[in-house]
Amino acid sequence: MGCVHNIRVPAETSTWSIAELAAEYDVTLRTIRFYEDRGLLTPERRGTVRIYHPRDRVRLALILRGKRLGFTLDEIATIVDMYDREPGEEGQLVYLLNQITTRRAELEQRRRDIDETLAELAEVEARCQADLKTLRAE
Repeated sequence: MGCVHNIRVPAETSTWSIAELAAEYDVTLRTIRFYEDRGLLTPERRGTVRIYHPRDRVRLALILRGKRLGFTLDEIATIVDMYDREPGEEGQLVYLLNQITTRRAELEQRRRDIDETLAELAEVEARCQADLKTLRAE
């Protein structure tokens, strides 16, 4: 999620429907409503119609990016809320850097675990192939 202000908003469209955002980001309407219920998105309401503005679109992009990176919704909420604040506040940047450090360490551990598992699978596979070759030779 790095720099939270580098998500582009198309100039030709200033509002979107829930269906348009769902299609653009390949998520369900239920997903978008869930983020609304959690207070992460706050579209304008015109009767029963939700109107999403550029702020909502950017926040949805940040939420989805955070999910892809493995952040919890509470962590995402803290980071996404930074979008609405003045950029560069020291506390915000320190928080985000700490989250990045934590997430990086977790991902590096997962990579080590995957590498170990792949090595173990290769070893088992080699033994199975050798045993099969022996059985076929008999």
